Amino acid sequence: MKKILFAATMVVALTLTAAAAGKKPAPAANPNGHGTVPTQLAPHGIPPALCKPCLFYGGDLNPSAGTAEGFSDENTLLVTGSSTYASFNVPTGAQAKITGILFNLQADANFDPNTATYDIRSGVSSGNGGTEIASGSGTISVATTGRIFIGLTEFTVLVTLTTPVSLTAGEYWFNITPTCTNGAVDGSCYVGRMFLSNTTSGTNNVDGQAQSGSSLFLNSSFFGFTYEPWCSLVSVQGQCHLASYGLTGYRQKPL
Repeated sequence: MKKILFAATMVVALTLTAAAAGKKPAPAANPNGHGTVPTQLAPHGIPPALCKPCLFYGGDLNPSAGTAEGFSDENTLLVTGSSTYASFNVPTGAQAKITGILFNLQADANFDPNTATYDIRSGVSSGNGGTEIASGSGTISVATTGRIFIGLTEFTVLVTLTTPVSLTAGEYWFNITPTCTNGAVDGSCYVGRMFLSNTTSGTNNVDGQAQSGSSLFLNSSFFGFTYEPWCSLVSVQGQCHLASYGLTGYRQKPL
């Protein structure tokens, strides 16, 4: 235990030294990607176990793909208030009842947040947050996916909404952002990073076509972006195409 605490203390010290030197964390996990936007989604498959009942799932991260990426999605003592939004379309003549939002997040250090905020919006565009539909916070459910990407362990994180949200036809944007601000003795909230995974081919997707391609946004006071399209921030357009996230809930018949 003493060795673990000493290692954590050293990491914190190094991080603070870097901050003092004017260095700043990067918003994306993999700036050296390569590749192109996939031409089609993989067939429907098996979503994460926490996506139940699974209304939608964008697909798994492919750690070996050149276009694999992670997008800043964190509220910690290192990176405060940085959220990535991904889209979902309710088709014409349909309705959907959303009961929870699920993100596949890459994390380093000790991943130990207990809660996350959630946000659902419509009309998001470059520099414009559109209209808030619902927001709040809740306790998270967490499971490991078994995937590791550039040294980061991937976790499935689910927030159940305080009150289910019914959506009519249209495009909506979803976010959950884990909160790690407790300054625990292991120091993880001072050094840990969290990134929303992308998906390159939609492996194991459920209704993956409901997510619009290249429609991810970063809203981050820390990095100085207000609903900035991720496709303007990454060097490889294939990285910003689709997010690895899901929604629990039900399809509803029209009124």
